[in-house]
Amino acid sequence: MGLFGKKKEEKSCCCGDSCTPEKMAQAEAAKTTAGVKVLGSGCAKCHALEDATRAALAELNMDTTIDHVTDFSQIAAYGVMTTPALVVDGKVVSYGKVLKKDEVKALIQKVRG
Repeated sequence: MGLFGKKKEEKSCCCGDSCTPEKMAQAEAAKTTAGVKVLGSGCAKCHALEDATRAALAELNMDTTIDHVTDFSQIAAYGVMTTPALVVDGKVVSYGKVLKKDEVKALIQKVRG
């Protein structure tokens, strides 16, 4: 019983119980793959980050595909709670803000050398 004799409400998983052990294992495995990923729900800010990333890759003459990850269990596997986020070769390099093309370019160069 909770405060004032009311039944305490049990909370389920934050993602609506879609975080099965199998899904989490798949998400952990996906983190180790090389490439560029934008993590987010698909909102306007996520698309703006994806556009900036695409422009930065073009300037760097890198023919790299950009994966847009919208599955919350996969996003959570990266430890990201604020989107949009940018992942380069399995490393979260930015989260919670829309980067400009030059900022994305600098981060990619830093990670990839």
